[in-house]
Formats: sequence, structure tokens, C-alpha cells
Amino acid sequence: MDPSQGRKVVTESGIEIKPVYTAADVAGLDPGRPGEFPFTRGIHPEMYRKQPWTMRQYAGFGTPEQTNERFRALIAHGQNALNVAFDLPTQLGLDSDDPRAEGEVGRVGMAVDTLDDMERAFEGIPLGKVSTALTINAPALVLLAMHLAAAEAQGVPAADVRGTLQNDILKEFIGRGAWIYPAAPSVRLVADSIEYCAKSAPRYNAVSVCGYHLRESGATPAEEMALAFGIARTYIEAATARGVAVDEVAGKITFNLNVFGNLWEQVAKFRAGRKRWAAIVRAYGAKEAKSAQLRMLAGGGGGGLTIEEPENNIVRGAYYALAAALGGAQTMALCCYDEAYSIPTEKASLLSLRTMQILAEEVGLCDTADPLGGSYFVEALTAEMEKRILEAEGELRALGGMVRAIEEGTIQRKLARQAYESEKRLRSGEAPKIGVNRHVVEGAPAPAMATHPYDPSWAEKKVKELKSLRARRSSDAVGAAVDAVKRAAAGTENLVPPILAAVKARATVGEICGALKEVFGEFREPRF
Repeated sequence: MDPSQGRKVVTESGIEIKPVYTAADVAGLDPGRPGEFPFTRGIHPEMYRKQPWTMRQYAGFGTPEQTNERFRALIAHGQNALNVAFDLPTQLGLDSDDPRAEGEVGRVGMAVDTLDDMERAFEGIPLGKVSTALTINAPALVLLAMHLAAAEAQGVPAADVRGTLQNDILKEFIGRGAWIYPAAPSVRLVADSIEYCAKSAPRYNAVSVCGYHLRESGATPAEEMALAFGIARTYIEAATARGVAVDEVAGKITFNLNVFGNLWEQVAKFRAGRKRWAAIVRAYGAKEAKSAQLRMLAGGGGGGLTIEEPENNIVRGAYYALAAALGGAQTMALCCYDEAYSIPTEKASLLSLRTMQILAEEVGLCDTADPLGGSYFVEALTAEMEKRILEAEGELRALGGMVRAIEEGTIQRKLARQAYESEKRLRSGEAPKIGVNRHVVEGAPAPAMATHPYDPSWAEKKVKELKSLRARRSSDAVGAAVDAVKRAAAGTENLVPPILAAVKARATVGEICGALKEVFGEFREPRF
């Protein structure tokens, strides 16, 4: 490199950044207009000028009643949608009185065992008006059924319920580990949800493909998009194989993407990702414009936040939100500054919500569509990012596709190695982190942080409620409903209707997931 050009800058995706960009760098590039295929500049013509992004803070803890209080507080402060956190036992298909749930009931999300819990969580919240995202994966069909049944109890038919089911089980095998069943039957369950929502709940997004977990597990930004698209392709092919039209399938898939890191790389990632997704969906034969639109939530699990000097996370969060807005996100779930320590306190949640509101209403992020469009740098970086995404897609195909790569552990090994190398760069100072390896105050006392409390009495309350429920419900009706779920699982019929009947009979999450486990078995992680 010419010494006169200063230091070398390379993004996490391996793109070398030049000191200066000119018209020559964008010769032949036409990003088009917002709202027009391939949607590089955004999926709507006026973007935030017409409607700001949805502000959907991730929330849920303890009992349904406590979570309901947090939901109401966020809505009262101006949040216009909900994003529900479930505790670890619920995510793993365990009831609160299961011995394996001890110590985790209500700790990192809301404990849900039965339909009664779901109804209490949304008491006073109109499910026909408030869009609700359920962050659940392996037991997704059970929670979907409970959500629809709770809406029905409010007088809202399934066709009018607005929601998004995370339901991305393949990323669990790669990035989080909250799986239950093997990969093949798990994909079948996803296809069941897509098929059911296409026919009976048209306003419900059946899947939110989570690239952010892959990113925080070691993927580069380009790999995050490529792997997310590989997962989405698997779901599309599983659903269309049973006769669901591709437009009905693609229109039910959204994306949950990460936003920490270099601002310009994140913006280019979102812009290139929209262009690439539009091409993928068109190649499947989709005709409707909505099918080719990459609808995305930008957020993450706090991978960019630090325990050291946690107030710096307030600043980081503001820049992450800025990147999401400049990149054209439809929804934001902004991590709170205390999430490096615990689930967010009410104060931290409100601060993140206010950050997004300031960007939308004070700073000018809603003034015009794609304000960085036409920038020599951003357009050239977007084109380079698209190339890197294509290269990563090619590497995935060479591994035999997503399901095979997961079953053989190839993807897991690759990302684990990259995560290890990333941590080494952080510890050595090669990857700068203010307050961690740069500008560190030697001898500074540990910060005094207010963390969200955990009360063991929450579990005691849930166990008592379960005991009471089992005493008053019809054991014959529950047994028949659970048996119907098992018979459906052993065949090929869609599992949502029998699961919906089971939750209405007050079968528990653990009972229904246990029945499916008897048929499908459990996933065993490949040995590295």
C-alpha cells in the first residue's frame, strides 16, 4: 500500500476501504429508486417520510402478569408494537414444574405453560390492533396456537391477528442451541406454520429468519446475510413442496438482522441484502412485489455491548439505531445499555425507546428516503457487499446446503473458529473497543449497575398455578387432544389445527412438545 494513503482499513467482511471514492467507483451502478425492484434503496417509495420504522422493544420476564405490566408501560410511552421474550424453559418446551426448569423460570423471559398464561399476558392489549412478535423457535407452533387462541378469546379472528413468529429453528442449531427435535422434522414444523398462516392467518408472518444469531456466533456481516438466505431458501422449498404458492411463502418470511459494528458496512449490508433477496425470490418464480421485499427488524442480542464502562453502550446503541435507519429497517428492537449485565431494567428499556424516537422525530432520519443513496462510497460498498454475499452463498452450496451442513456440523465448526479468532483480535487490541482495549482507565472501580432482579417466588407461583390447572381441567379431553397431536405428527397433516385444539383443552407446552418428541426424537449435536 502507498504510505501516503495512511492506515489500511478492511471491513469484517474482508472489503478493503479506499481513502477516497469518486464517480469512477460507481460507474455502471444504478441503485434505482426506493420502492422499486430490486429495492436496494428501500422497500417503500417514501420510506420513513410516510411512516417511521416500528419500534418494537424486546420485553418479557417473570410471570405473565408482570410482563403485561411492562407491555402496558412501553405502549404508554409510545411503543407501537410488541416483541415477546420467553424464558428458557418455555423455549425448550419444558413446563415450569419440570425439574430441568429449576432456577430458570421467568429469569430471562416470560414463563408460559398454558393458554391461561398467554391470555393474562395480553389482558387489555387489543390483539387485533397491536402487532406482536413472538421470539420462540422449537415450540413455535404451540405459542402460535396460544396467541391465536388468546386473540379469539378477545373476539379477534385469526385472519385479523397481526404478528410475527420467530420460528427460525435452523439458526438454533448453529447459533443458540435452543433446539428440541432433529433438523428435518423441525423444518416440517416451520412449513406447517407457513402453510397455516397463508390459509388462515394472512396478516401473520410465519417466520423471522434470524441472521443476527449467526453474526453473534462468528459470521461476518456478509456471511450473516448469505446464511440467513440459505435458511430462508430451505423454508421456501419445504413449503412450496407441499403446494403452497411461492408468493404466499415468501410473503410470510421476514428477517431479524444484526446492526452492531462498522456503520457503513451495516448500511451496505442491508442495501445489498435487499437487492440479493429480491433476486432470489424472483428466481423462485414469485410475481408479487411484496414477496421480493426484504422486510427486516434490525437489532441483535447485545453482541456489540460491553460490561466495561456500560454507559458507553448508550452511545453505541444510538449509532446502531442510526445504522438501522440509514440502512432502511422496517422495525427496530434496540438493545439496552444494561444488556451486557442482565435483561433490561425498565429505565434502560425506556432509554432505548427514547433513542429511536429522537432519531425519528428530532434528528431528521425520516425526512427523505435513503439519504445515503448516490454516495460514491456507500454505493461502491453496497456493490462489494453483494459480491461477498454471493461468494458466501456459493460456499454454502458447496457444503451440500443448509440442512446437511448443520447435521454434519460444518457451519457450527466454521463459525466457532471465527468467533474464537474474533475474540483473540478483541483481546489483543487489533479490533478496537473503547473502554475495553482502547482508552482504558487503569484502576477504575467496577461500575455500579442496577440489574433486573430475579425472584424465586415467580417459579413457586407458576408451579402452584400448574397444579391448580391440572386439577380442574378435563384430563380425558387433554389426553385425547395430545394423542391427536401425536397421530398428526406421525403422518403428514398440518400440525397447527391439532395443536390449537390441544392448547384450548389446556394442554401445557411441555405436554405438547413431549408428545412431538415421542414421534420426532431429539437433535443430537454433532461432535466436532
